[in-house]
Amino acid sequence: MTFTPVELEVDTRVEIGSEAVAVAHPNIALVKYWGKRDETLALPVTGSLSMTLDIYPTTTTVRLIEGPSDVVELNGSTATGASYARVARFLDLIRARSGRSEHALVVSANTGPTGAGLASSASGFAALAGAAAAAYGLGADARALSRLARRGSGSASRSIFGGFVVWHAGEGEGEAGDLSSYAEPIGGEALDPALIVAVTDHQEKAVSSREAMRRTCASSPLYPGWAGDSALALDEMRKAIERRDLPAVGEIAERNALGMHASMLMARPPIRYLSPQSIAVLDAVLALRADGIAAYATIDAGPNVTVLCARADEDRVAATLRAVGDFVDTRTAHLGPGATLVPGGDR
Repeated sequence: MTFTPVELEVDTRVEIGSEAVAVAHPNIALVKYWGKRDETLALPVTGSLSMTLDIYPTTTTVRLIEGPSDVVELNGSTATGASYARVARFLDLIRARSGRSEHALVVSANTGPTGAGLASSASGFAALAGAAAAAYGLGADARALSRLARRGSGSASRSIFGGFVVWHAGEGEGEAGDLSSYAEPIGGEALDPALIVAVTDHQEKAVSSREAMRRTCASSPLYPGWAGDSALALDEMRKAIERRDLPAVGEIAERNALGMHASMLMARPPIRYLSPQSIAVLDAVLALRADGIAAYATIDAGPNVTVLCARADEDRVAATLRAVGDFVDTRTAHLGPGATLVPGGDR
């Protein structure tokens, strides 16, 4: 079943052993989220717009258990340290909202690279939000679920929905900001592009997105200009999607992404996610455009590049990117679904 809007309420029948399973897919931002105005509530500096993919799903099971603490298993290994703490804090939020005190066993598995700039945290926390809300008996209103997922990972707010999704920055601080900062789908499925994911590095990046974001906002002289331009880019992007103008969508996305990475390079100390392999892929995208193929790159906080193109050109674009070198693996994605509850749990 998909999550549908309902009144947010608590199911009092929850008990030890209650379990829910959810699946969510990553999203790639075409207008980026980079920077928080409120760390605690994860309120963004600017709005953003993304495309949910139909590849690399995360499946997460949450089961209420007896015991003094949560147990978290990520990709087959027991989570410790910062990874464990991040999940436990999110579960504390669920417990506070549901009025429950039981701890949970969380088992989560990504099918794509983790921590490599391909939105694994977006799919991960969207799936965790869905499964945990259901397991703890917290009603799953779609907007409320998006706001909830935002507290785990900002971009997870968008993975609650499929297709093209906008995340509103919201207005104000505190409760007003929290209530007004959520994601929602915007339609545009008729554009129906392909997104070629060019993986040049499967390893977890050395600097987390959270740390890189903080450092950029605090120290880069280019960041204020990029953030101001992003507000304009968001409006332009929505209009381009509405009129099915793929070249305009691609141009806006590529400019916004390169600007974000430029602002990171001016942080103190600098953050450089782009590798020589990333640049080689970007050069191949330029060569494709020189040959008349409408292909445009966007890059999240990592070295891996995604390339937007028409479905009719996806095979040629993928082949061109693979030809860059043996270090490039490609996957072709299209518009994907929102988060869903799946059979396997009792909730």
